[in-house]
Amino acid sequence: MRCFANPVAWARSIRTGILSQYRTATSPHRAGFIAREDGSMAIFSLFLIMVMLITGGMAVDLMRLETHRIRLQATLDRAVLAAADLEQTLDPETVVRDYFAKADLLDDLTSVIVTEGLNSRTVNAVATTDVDMIFMRMMGIDTMVAPAAGTAAESVTDIEIIMVLDVSGSMGSNSKLTNLKTAAEDFVATVFSGDSEGRISIGIVPFNGQVNLGAALLAQYNVTDQHGLANSNCVDLPPAAYSGSDISTTLAMPQTAFVDTYSGTSHSSGYVNYSSYPPYWSYGHMVNAWCPPEATNTVFLPSRNQGQLISHINGLYAIGATSINAGMRWGTELLDSGSRPMFTDLISDGEISASFTGRPYDYFTTNTMKVVVLMTDGQHFAEERINDGFRIGLSPIYRGEDGKYSIYHANQSGSNKYYVPHTGGWQNGPWTGGSSGGDWVWNGWQWVWQNGSVGTATQQTWPEVWSDLRLSYVAWQFYARAFGYNSYSRDSVYAATMATIRDQTPTSEMDTQLQAMCTASRNNGIVIFGIAFEAPANGENQIFQCASSPSHFYDASGLEIVSVFQSIANRINSLRLTQ
Repeated sequence: MRCFANPVAWARSIRTGILSQYRTATSPHRAGFIAREDGSMAIFSLFLIMVMLITGGMAVDLMRLETHRIRLQATLDRAVLAAADLEQTLDPETVVRDYFAKADLLDDLTSVIVTEGLNSRTVNAVATTDVDMIFMRMMGIDTMVAPAAGTAAESVTDIEIIMVLDVSGSMGSNSKLTNLKTAAEDFVATVFSGDSEGRISIGIVPFNGQVNLGAALLAQYNVTDQHGLANSNCVDLPPAAYSGSDISTTLAMPQTAFVDTYSGTSHSSGYVNYSSYPPYWSYGHMVNAWCPPEATNTVFLPSRNQGQLISHINGLYAIGATSINAGMRWGTELLDSGSRPMFTDLISDGEISASFTGRPYDYFTTNTMKVVVLMTDGQHFAEERINDGFRIGLSPIYRGEDGKYSIYHANQSGSNKYYVPHTGGWQNGPWTGGSSGGDWVWNGWQWVWQNGSVGTATQQTWPEVWSDLRLSYVAWQFYARAFGYNSYSRDSVYAATMATIRDQTPTSEMDTQLQAMCTASRNNGIVIFGIAFEAPANGENQIFQCASSPSHFYDASGLEIVSVFQSIANRINSLRLTQ
């Protein structure tokens, strides 16, 4: 039998055969029969039936194709949405492949492309499947392709950034602070250039041996022993401050005493005038103090004002020691949701823009990211702080009219309880420095001047003492020489006095505190970029361990710091422009 691939040709052949048979008939009515075409309607009906059968078959095939496509697309949509979720920590491509494997469609997955940004993730996937045709084979179509493609993206729109920047004395060498300022200014400009919606905030926490909070921020906390010195607004953080995510505003914290704690002094057995060893000042700055009164080296609260941020960066001054732990502690404090009531007060006081109402946001809030950019050029220097009883209030030290000092020692036996360093003797009253009324007296081994009743002596407060005298000078001249009778005993008294007045935090403990803060911050979803800027080995190691990942750590020198900050800014802005 002859087969026709084309059903129309097949129908025509049948009609032609029938007509031929009628033309050869011998009936006298042949001509009339032939002229009649009543049977042509049956042929046409048969043709229509065939067309409808073929059309229906095509519909069935297409319906099967669409069913496969819908299943494939639904699987792909679920897969890319799950993979793009910023809260899931699995490899995005693995997530997509797992979805397809569980749907028994893994062979149909063609490609998966993942694009990661600091604040976003985009997952694109393509899949295809071949569906065998049943009815359309009659038309030469054996299979058809069911395609599926999709892209899912999740991005962060609200970004809170704190720049924790080292301004210790070593930053003044090798143009490091100059290069940092250029880098930080470019960073601010680049980040805000990608913030057309005004959703990014930047704060600055400069640190050296301490963090100068500024008067407004200091007033938010329970600060004790306040000395009232302008622009010196640091606190001595207790260990408890490093154990939680935020610093309680009810936690008692003493204000850092303004004192030169680590400048040396002469350990001569005789008297050395205090004017030879005053607190160490340089170019109008008290260098060896843990909280120098620097108005520019203060915390700059979160802001969107690019001009003010850059101006504050320009004013940074290199001075003091290095306490990276304190810098990180206060940096994360400005990102913690527990600080929200404090922000509310600062907004009411006009210290923070009202646009920041509701910030800092809770950790892991949808479409929110918190970032710390931590930079240092050093490593921890053992922090020193003045102990209770030596920060404020009256001291046992008196100043005479002539500027010379004496000190009252209650534990001294007898009635002569006042030691006078410049005479090396004891007397029954403070040195007054009066012009008359005194006399030379023998103290057992030398003649000394004994004050009479003329003149007055003023009892000094501890802040007054520390404004004029180094701690080491007080410990040696007022204590070691008073109770030490030879070099060995004087050294012993000196060491004991220094330990009584001053406490030190070992650098190993500071390292531990820093890493505790870094771990807690990472666990809370804070992204930490760490920059070791010409830092020594341990400082570099501490920053490396603190960073969110090896890819978030940078080792820079010289002008490389500019490109490092630029790279971080670009990562923050990487996909904001496609939203």
